Amino acid sequence: MSTVMCFGDGSQGAVGSPVGVGLHAYEPTPVAALPSDVVSVHAGHYHSLALTSMGHLWAWGRNNEAQLGRGPSSRESWHEPERVKGLENVNVCGAFASGVVSAAVGDDGSVWVWGKSKRGQLGLDKHVTEAIVPTKMEALSGENVAKVSFGWGHALARTSDGKLFGWGYLADGRIGKMGNLSETSPLESAFSNDSQLSSSDMEDAEKRVLQGMEQENNMPIIWEPRLVEELNGVHVLDIACGLDHSLILCRDGVLLSCGSNVYGQLGREKTDLGIFPVEMRFSPVFIAAGLGHSLAICQLGESEGSVGTTNIASWGWNLSSQLGRPGNGNLPSLIDALEGENPVSVSGGRAHSLALTSKGELWVWGSGKSGRLGLGSSVDQVEPFCLDSLEGFQILQAVSGFDHNLVLVAG
Repeated sequence: MSTVMCFGDGSQGAVGSPVGVGLHAYEPTPVAALPSDVVSVHAGHYHSLALTSMGHLWAWGRNNEAQLGRGPSSRESWHEPERVKGLENVNVCGAFASGVVSAAVGDDGSVWVWGKSKRGQLGLDKHVTEAIVPTKMEALSGENVAKVSFGWGHALARTSDGKLFGWGYLADGRIGKMGNLSETSPLESAFSNDSQLSSSDMEDAEKRVLQGMEQENNMPIIWEPRLVEELNGVHVLDIACGLDHSLILCRDGVLLSCGSNVYGQLGREKTDLGIFPVEMRFSPVFIAAGLGHSLAICQLGESEGSVGTTNIASWGWNLSSQLGRPGNGNLPSLIDALEGENPVSVSGGRAHSLALTSKGELWVWGSGKSGRLGLGSSVDQVEPFCLDSLEGFQILQAVSGFDHNLVLVAG
């Protein structure tokens, strides 16, 4: 038995019923009409996915681009969870999503995608921009895909044997150089990191990001998954895509980054386009990416005086304190407020972050707008704060969309 709880922005219906479309959930609220055997939850930018023990996938939230897998539907019904249609013969074992596309991974390693994307995120074929029902990604046939991660217009897939594939929008080298095809995004020239971080107007900053993305419409696209050649022979353990950057964790412990560095989200001084190591002295074991910030759970060693414990290193955009710490955002630094808490998972949204600890506590920080921190208000938190309204629940998983969150609890 399990229950899915949501909190945060409900303008697209992503927090589910009974909250409805257009209403925000300021505290964790159970999602009605879901099966009682949900085993994992997954958040797109504006929609939500839940996977059951039977391999069935349920979806709710924004459906303008058919990302819910139910065909066209009225906005009034977006908040109502429904089982994704067209996957009846697929035993789904993983689900992933962007703002406009959803994906399911079958137990045979196959990848199925649906939604609409002008930037090639579907990965189906040249100039295929729409899939109303789940469609098998033939370019990855024969590969045993373990995980997919989506940015705004790009995507990465990791196979069980450690290979890395990329497709979609490729500006700034966010999916590697792809045979010398690499250009700088208009976003890079539109903003400087200093001016963004010193701005106090969150909505103005977000508006400028959206305007910059509109200017990217004619940039080059990789329409089908291709092997990321720079990492040939490197065993990839984990991947995480932000809006326009990527993080890649390798088996040898090296954390790599690529893509836009407008906010310092690459975590390195080297500004060259390409895949290069993040400059950190910690040992990352788990990674996540928000819109413009990066997060890594790190195993602490003797030099930190805490053998066998973990903490979170954060870097990148910090306009709403989504890094959970003061100081330089351009390079990774540990979050002091989480010292001794031993985080086991972390997730990043547009301008907030959350972490689950080994004690089963959920900590939240950053922008509280529309209840996205679940603290009963819209107040920001400059450093991690324990979400005590979930005390007494056994939390199994917690993930962030752009402005909403999903929490899976036992019972």
